[in-house]
Amino acid sequence: MIICEDLLFSRGAILEKYDVADSIFKEGTAAKYYFQIRSGTVKLNTFLEDGKEFVHGLPFDGHCIGESYLFTSHHYAINAIAVTSCEIIKISKAKFLEILLEKPELMLEINKYTADRLHFRYMISSFLAISDPIVKLMKLFDHLKKYFGFEESYSFLIPYTRQQIATLTGLRVETVIRYVKKMQELKLVKIESSKIYY
Repeated sequence: MIICEDLLFSRGAILEKYDVADSIFKEGTAAKYYFQIRSGTVKLNTFLEDGKEFVHGLPFDGHCIGESYLFTSHHYAINAIAVTSCEIIKISKAKFLEILLEKPELMLEINKYTADRLHFRYMISSFLAISDPIVKLMKLFDHLKKYFGFEESYSFLIPYTRQQIATLTGLRVETVIRYVKKMQELKLVKIESSKIYY
């Protein structure tokens, strides 16, 4: 959680529910709200001219989305779409900025979070130059495991489905399935009840 929910609600935030495939915000629209995910997973994407989808990230419980646009006049260059049923805390841009002015330490938290997300996006972009599927998967898994503070082998449950992993890495889902099994054979991951532990 980036900002305490109680603080947001005390300043007029509301809780909105979204069903699978609901749009939270769309590319080309102005940023009018701060959004923080209470529960669920959101897909941040853009559609290319040929209709292909590029996924920038799949933030989930506790993450905020589109926050960097609240500090600029640019319109969103991405879409935010619910991947699962979601509960999202929403507060107006003006009230959000008031909170930051009153509590400047929160600005450091937002900056750290945004820097972490930029690092993730740079890493995802580098996947375009990597041809080995295992290297792609390990880079993603290493980043996630480190981000959540896990160190021991097989201690971290990968929080994404194989389809979501495919979307993030640019691999086909069949390729992800095949190479995750190969990683299990190499003892790089452990699979229990179809869940991947790294």
